[in-house]
Amino acid sequence: MNTFIADQTFKGENYTKSRLPQGDYENCVFEGCDFSNAYLDNQNFMECEFLDCNLSNANIAHTIFKEVIFSHCKMMGLKFEDCNDFLMDFSFQDCILNFSSFYGLKLKNQKFMGCKLEGADFTEADLSYTQFTDCDLQGAIFNTTVLENADFRTARNFSIDPERNHLKKAKFSKEGIVGLLRKHDIIVE
Repeated sequence: MNTFIADQTFKGENYTKSRLPQGDYENCVFEGCDFSNAYLDNQNFMECEFLDCNLSNANIAHTIFKEVIFSHCKMMGLKFEDCNDFLMDFSFQDCILNFSSFYGLKLKNQKFMGCKLEGADFTEADLSYTQFTDCDLQGAIFNTTVLENADFRTARNFSIDPERNHLKKAKFSKEGIVGLLRKHDIIVE
């Protein structure tokens, strides 16, 4: 049985050698903690906040993230599809999510704000109504992805094939149209 931990702040902790105790964390704040290559599997985070943390390559298998906010975190190489997707709800602000994978997840209304998502994999994900505000999507993979009503107006460096993705009512800036035509190798001036 998991330990219940509520309303606690964990500051500057290093969990790369000793793991975060197994538990249900509610309304907790993790600030400046190092979880890189650590085991965060089978944890439950509800209404928690991660600030300035490094979670790169952490094992997040079967972990629940419900109403979790990630701000200014380094989160490279995470496999979010390995999480428990029951009540999955998180948002990202100014995070580095390069080479992370969201394969096949239903993430309607997701918010990515000021994030680097280089090489991120969104294959077969449902990102309806998702906002990519001021995000760098260089090399991000969109393949049979549902992007209905998604907002790419301030996103940059994306390449999305309209024939392989569902883009009904998705929003793009005039400058962003190039990202929809990239596969045709045409020059737009």
